[in-house]
Amino acid sequence: MTDPATPARPVRRRNCPVCGKGPLDPGARFCSDRCRQVDLGRWLTGAYAIPAEEEPEDDEAPPPSR
Repeated sequence: MTDPATPARPVRRRNCPVCGKGPLDPGARFCSDRCRQVDLGRWLTGAYAIPAEEEPEDDEAPPPSR
């Protein structure tokens, strides 16, 4: 529940992450259904990925040098 004395935060408008156009609806993230589908396809194919370095597990430790 919000306090009526607290002013509402304005909605920040961002451009569409796919094509860069402004969204048609102030609360929308994408400018069209096509851009929404393109973004979903990128997520599903792994185009958006966070690079990470995996550490070797104890079982996969390199053999000791002689």
